[in-house]
Amino acid sequence: MKTTNWIVATLIGAFMCAPVTALAVETDPKARLQTAEKMFAERCKKSGEFIHRTAEGVEGVFLMKLRPKEMNSGDQYKMDDPYGRDLGGDGYILTFVRGSYQAQTKGTPYPGSPPRIGYSYVEAVDPQDGRRYRYTGRIDQPWLRDKSYGEWVRRFVLEKVPAPSSAPRYGVTYDDISTREDRDYWIAGSSLKVIDLKTNEVMAERIGYMMDRGQGSKGAGSGRSPWLLAADYACPAFAPRNGSTAQPYQSLVFVEKILEPQ
Repeated sequence: MKTTNWIVATLIGAFMCAPVTALAVETDPKARLQTAEKMFAERCKKSGEFIHRTAEGVEGVFLMKLRPKEMNSGDQYKMDDPYGRDLGGDGYILTFVRGSYQAQTKGTPYPGSPPRIGYSYVEAVDPQDGRRYRYTGRIDQPWLRDKSYGEWVRRFVLEKVPAPSSAPRYGVTYDDISTREDRDYWIAGSSLKVIDLKTNEVMAERIGYMMDRGQGSKGAGSGRSPWLLAADYACPAFAPRNGSTAQPYQSLVFVEKILEPQ
């Protein structure tokens, strides 16, 4: 009986003592941030743009995976590539279409801004029907159909038609490469690839990471968005300016370095 009691007491003592250190790391903000920053620094050693081959005079590209319509601003464990967040749904397709950036942007570009020319056409599989479509863009003048609009109103719109039998040679895809441990500390990892679909060669890959220094804190009634703020702490940093406002069109910026538009 004494032996049994000793064993039980030992097990209870071990159970009570073992989690204390781990629990302190989880709950102490300074210790938690220190751990996160060390992890983030290690991940950043693997980040960067790795370009193996480029191509010139590219007319169109195939988006092998589309971005979700909904923006993830604070779901810690949703593996939807917060670092690679671009415009969602059809907006992601639009970013690759020639002229869309210029049509929707006013003012003088930041010094050193990338060209963001876009491609004559973009193809993607519609998840609703599983068919491949070709997208092009044009400037719409709604006053030609509806006189309630002013003659100065211009809109850049997508045109969608069934794609021809042969798909574009070059594809673009992305993956969330975060681990559970990464997400425990509000770190998100991303892979963006350009692939030669004729040879299955990965022509280039961008590996990126970002981390929320607030470790998911949303503050009392502050409406804080952890993943949006994490974009301020990213490697590689979003250029020509840092932060979530520079994330839209980021995929095109990288792809144009590899696939020069025709």
